[in-house]
Amino acid sequence: MTRRRVRRLSRGTKRALSRVQRRIETYYGLEGAPNVVRFTSAADDGEREVLLVRESGDAVEMALRVPEGPHEDGPEDAFLQLLEGVSHFVFLAERVRVGLPTTQLELELQAEVDKFVLLGLEPDDDGDGDIDVRRMHRRLFEGATYLHPAGTVEGERYRLANDLAARLAARLIDREAVEVRGILRRFYRAGQAEKIGLVRAA
Repeated sequence: MTRRRVRRLSRGTKRALSRVQRRIETYYGLEGAPNVVRFTSAADDGEREVLLVRESGDAVEMALRVPEGPHEDGPEDAFLQLLEGVSHFVFLAERVRVGLPTTQLELELQAEVDKFVLLGLEPDDDGDGDIDVRRMHRRLFEGATYLHPAGTVEGERYRLANDLAARLAARLIDREAVEVRGILRRFYRAGQAEKIGLVRAA
C-alpha cells in the first residue's frame, strides 16, 4: 500500500484556515477547538476539500485536505472549499467535546449556513466594504452547482442542505443582528431534527 505524500500548506492558506476558524468560533461563542492548521494538508492538484474522520475507541481522529489558494474572502471556489472544510472540522470537534452525535446532513447544512454567516452577515474587516446580503444569498444558494447527480444519496444530501440553509438565511436577512446571532447560536447547538424545525419556524 502506497502512502500519500503530505503536501505542506502555504503561509497564505494557513492564515486563511486560522482566520476562518477564529471567526466561526467567535460568532457562535464556542470553546476553542484544536488548531485546524495542525490537522490540514494541501490537496493534490484537482482534488477538492475533504475531511477524513476515523473513530478509534473513544477518540475521533480528523485530517483535513484543502486546495491551495488564493484564499481571499469571497464566494470563489477555493475559499468556499476552505471555509467548508474548517466548518466541518470545528463542528465535529464541538460535537465530540460535548458528547453529541452528528450526521453528514448536519455537517453539510452547518457548512452552508457558515458560508452565509461569514460572507453575508459578518464579512471580514479586511473585506471590500458593504455587502449586498441578498445578492450574496443568491450567489451562494441559487447559483450552487453539484458534483453528485440528483437522485444519488450524496446528491440529495447536498441539495437538501442547500435548500434548508437558503430558507433559513432568507428569513434572517431583515432581522436585527443580535436576534440573528441568537437564532444561529441555538441552531448550531441543535440536533438534526431541531435544526429542521428551526428552519421552518424562523
